[in-house]
Amino acid sequence: MYRFFIEERQVDGAYIWVEGDDVNHIRNVLRMKAGERVLLCSESGMEYESELVSLEGDKIQARILDIHGAESELKTRIVLFQGLPKGDKMDLVIQKAIELGASEIVPVKMKRCVVKLDEKKARKKTERWNAVALSAAKQSKRGMIPRVSRVYSFHEAAEMARGLSIVLVPYEAAEGMEYSRQLVKEVKGRESVGIFIGPEGGFEPAEIEELRESGGQILSLGKRILRTETAGMAMLSVLMFELEE
Repeated sequence: MYRFFIEERQVDGAYIWVEGDDVNHIRNVLRMKAGERVLLCSESGMEYESELVSLEGDKIQARILDIHGAESELKTRIVLFQGLPKGDKMDLVIQKAIELGASEIVPVKMKRCVVKLDEKKARKKTERWNAVALSAAKQSKRGMIPRVSRVYSFHEAAEMARGLSIVLVPYEAAEGMEYSRQLVKEVKGRESVGIFIGPEGGFEPAEIEELRESGGQILSLGKRILRTETAGMAMLSVLMFELEE
């Protein structure tokens, strides 16, 4: 069953009005007909099993048959704080993070980031990244569209992390896999978890100290050095395995 995302305002009693690009996709790309069923997922995480009723005009009308919670979502909210990588690596990071269950991705300017974005470029990048997020959410059958925030400074990101239940910071200089395993087990049952990933050059020691002072838990992902686009995937994979029900 095909899955599409809607806003709450599109729900009208027992019906939902599908708008925008999804109209063309349903009508002309998928060539769906009245009577076929789709899943329509709202911003709040509700999932509406619906039957297409009318495909005429610039909107498609669907009748709600059943309502579910978002069964595909993890109970714990995961926020990925990603140090800005070079080139188009951020697209890959966002795509895979969403497939692995991240709820939000926060791009972060760190001291060793090679990429320098002015406000205009950052705004355009954010628009592109949210389009990547939407596509990844559809492909992986997420019950929500994870948001890619504006680009944060490191200090802003550290302050935001204070509001999360636990913050994990994979760091190449950290030692002790047994401690790392214990931290991962402690995530279960938490309301939220943050993951900080450094850019290509890694974290500055001062950044690690700031995160530690903010309550961040420094841990190791093993003896091998992981690329910035790999480290987040590794951490998310471990958490997904631990948190999935």
